[in-house]
Amino acid sequence: MGLSPNVSVVRNLSILSAIRLRTPAPDAQGRAAASAPAASPAPSATFDVCQVGVVLRAVLFVEAVLAVAALFSASGLADWLAQVATLTGGALPSVLLWLVAVCALRKRMARWRPAVQYTCAAVLGGVAGLYGCGLLRLTGALGTTAPWVASTLAGVLFSLVATGWLVLRARGRMPAATTARLEDLQSRIRPHFLFNTLNSAIALVREEPAKAETMLEDLAELFRQALADPRDSVTLADEIGLAERYLAIEQVRFGERLRIRWDLDLAAGSARLPPLLLQPLVENAVKHGVEPSPQGGKLRIRTERRGARVLIEVTNTLPPLRWAEKPLPRGHGIALANVRDRLRLLHDVEAQFRAGLDQDNYRVRIEIPAPPKE
Repeated sequence: MGLSPNVSVVRNLSILSAIRLRTPAPDAQGRAAASAPAASPAPSATFDVCQVGVVLRAVLFVEAVLAVAALFSASGLADWLAQVATLTGGALPSVLLWLVAVCALRKRMARWRPAVQYTCAAVLGGVAGLYGCGLLRLTGALGTTAPWVASTLAGVLFSLVATGWLVLRARGRMPAATTARLEDLQSRIRPHFLFNTLNSAIALVREEPAKAETMLEDLAELFRQALADPRDSVTLADEIGLAERYLAIEQVRFGERLRIRWDLDLAAGSARLPPLLLQPLVENAVKHGVEPSPQGGKLRIRTERRGARVLIEVTNTLPPLRWAEKPLPRGHGIALANVRDRLRLLHDVEAQFRAGLDQDNYRVRIEIPAPPKE
């Protein structure tokens, strides 16, 4: 369950960094043991056809092709509608059969060479084309003859076009993820952020050495995550942990000016997000909502699982304009646009992203699919 909505919580630094970085145990000679082998990379997302958006686009594409093809032989509107309906009766089951087959085999196919991947997809497309032609033959829609060869070649052509699109779609993830990592790393090493963090740690060394150590560990973890090998996705719990470390550092900097409230639903922690997605939203909230105001501001991070959906909200108060001689500068929306694009690459049409003013607050709201309950 989440925290009580009437309780504002500012987490203690020692709690935030309770999960320390693990170091390899030393061997008999006192040297650090070799680290464990890295986990094998996740299968390629080239054949990720299991998403609702991919299925919808494939069906609409085939229907559009059939509609145009029927125009060449239709004698009128009624005849055109009849031909489209007849062709749909064979093509739609074929497309769905191909999508189901590729979805079931996608993890295995992702380990194969590209030539083998395309060959397998083409063979499945040909089989699906024969299946559709057979359905029309059994229903009598094709009369006494059936275009077996043409149907097979049509299935092969569709599968090659669809596979090529899926390859380009999967490759589009890497530039977005790389851009996000570079922007995130650049924000980490901004002189004022780095210097303020180090100066705060130096000031704590004599009075509170444990807090200084914790602060430097949090900073090290932020760098480690920014420099880590790119992954397709991480859990929401991992992203929350990274945001906690960032806010732990900023809490030392702003003190009581930064008031944080966490409403976290443990059932939502297994939802998948692109890596380094939540931290830029939290950073924007601090930069535009807390830093410009002498009075500070409030920041709220909320997660909730609602059936098959997971809700994520980052809300911050807005600084009063009376403290500024001119309107406070706003960001250019680059971080928000990047978040939106990366969510669409991972979850397609199943992801929802909204950001904007909500009375005296600025709210970012994300909805993503929830993983199946175990």
